[in-house]
Amino acid sequence: MSDHNGVTVVGPSVERGEEVLTAQALAFVADLQRRFGPRRVEVLAARAGRRDEIARSGRLDFLPQTADVRAGDWRVAEAPADLRDRRVEITGPTERKMTINALNSGARVWLADHEDANAPTWYNMVAGQVNLIDAIERRIDYTGPEGKHYRLTVERTPAIVFRPRGWHLVERHVLVDGEQVSASLFDFGLYFFHNARRLLDKGSGPYFYLPKMEGHAEARLWNDVFTHAEQALGIPHGTIRATVLIETITAAFEMEEILYELREHASGLNAGRWDYLFSVIKNFRDAGRDFVLPDRNSVTMTAPFMRAYTELLVQTCHKRGAFAIGGMAAFIPSRRDPEVNARALAKVGEDKRREAGDGFDGSWVAHPDLVPVCAEVFDDVLGERPNQVDRQRPEVSVTAADLLDVAATPGEITEQGLRSDVNVGLRYIESWLRGVGAAGIQNLMEDVATAEIARSQVWQWIRNGVRLSNGEPVTVELVRRILDEELAGISDELGSAAFETGRFKDAREVFEEVALAEDFVDFLTLPAYERID
Repeated sequence: MSDHNGVTVVGPSVERGEEVLTAQALAFVADLQRRFGPRRVEVLAARAGRRDEIARSGRLDFLPQTADVRAGDWRVAEAPADLRDRRVEITGPTERKMTINALNSGARVWLADHEDANAPTWYNMVAGQVNLIDAIERRIDYTGPEGKHYRLTVERTPAIVFRPRGWHLVERHVLVDGEQVSASLFDFGLYFFHNARRLLDKGSGPYFYLPKMEGHAEARLWNDVFTHAEQALGIPHGTIRATVLIETITAAFEMEEILYELREHASGLNAGRWDYLFSVIKNFRDAGRDFVLPDRNSVTMTAPFMRAYTELLVQTCHKRGAFAIGGMAAFIPSRRDPEVNARALAKVGEDKRREAGDGFDGSWVAHPDLVPVCAEVFDDVLGERPNQVDRQRPEVSVTAADLLDVAATPGEITEQGLRSDVNVGLRYIESWLRGVGAAGIQNLMEDVATAEIARSQVWQWIRNGVRLSNGEPVTVELVRRILDEELAGISDELGSAAFETGRFKDAREVFEEVALAEDFVDFLTLPAYERID
């Protein structure tokens, strides 16, 4: 434990942690917390109040009070040189080996993740900052326990876009004036303090992905944080560039307002799937059967309400001079089954062709082997152009009803779908509790969003009295029986020794807390964080 000028670090020692947890860096984080921590509390309270209103009314619409912003003639700031071509972005945590693999991948951008693909152990959060510094300085290498050595092998590495944790989370290992610091401000503050000048000196800049945004007031808070941080460190105003993940249904109704609030710092918007579906369930949790989703794997980006969301995102971005970035290809290629690979890669190519054809400027992949697949698709559409922001999509017309037309989603609710939600939810939570946030499960690279949609579907089906396609009602008792059966199957698969040394008992407790409780728990990471270390 260390204590200096109202900042108390209660986390254990981490190798080379003193390089990032300097007195000056912690003072910078403390200043951010003191200035913006109270406003964070206010936006979270407003978020909860709005969610309760939506749940009660079952209604959501574009904001009448910001109609002038949507009608106005404005554009976001011009992108810096290394963010103008984003045709392939690889995502992943800042674990040392995965950092090197991402930097060697050939992608144009690396989303360096301290959020959904990163389990927030104290070690991961501190060591990740060390790895980022080493990556920027091109001095990063790693030797695995099996003796394999990893190092940088390419001259041109991707632009780094760092994703801090969302506004709802805290970093419990750092106290400012006796209170746990905002995880967003902690992650952002350490990265910006140590790397803003480093990046500028190397011809890049401090770029960020902003997660879990629910409205433009939250974007305004981020913008004020950016402006103050730039002033405090003598960095030119507008140096920061931020891409916002539109992964909540409320943010989908405020895309233009979010870009407007961040216009001097904005770079683009990203369209996801699992967190977006999770947000639909969360916000319309009491709105009845019109918002009940079928099996999660059957809800694709071609569902009418998802199609409306992505087309509006592309149109909004290009109208305002921002980049539209597509969703995740999470497939992990198999080293043993070429037929599985062929089918999966064909599906990845199909998804990326749809995105490129719709006007997206780039898209995400989770594995280096998918970089050339995505690149080939966008190369075919873009050619020598860095992006297609000039494609304005004037033919797109999306209404509030289109964004909320969940009832038109094709698909069934099946026992297999329920078992998949239980099985994948358990496996991912168990991995997260062990400190592994990017988990390979059934040939997919999964993150927190996977577990969120899995557990929220189970909750939704129980609360709405859903019957499976075989006629069996989804009840708490049925889910508990399936939990027993799926855990037994996992134990058989892993062997009893490996199963017992894992965190499956804790994972089940967390899953039941967030899937079977009477009241909907806003984020599973909140109760899970109490068990992670």
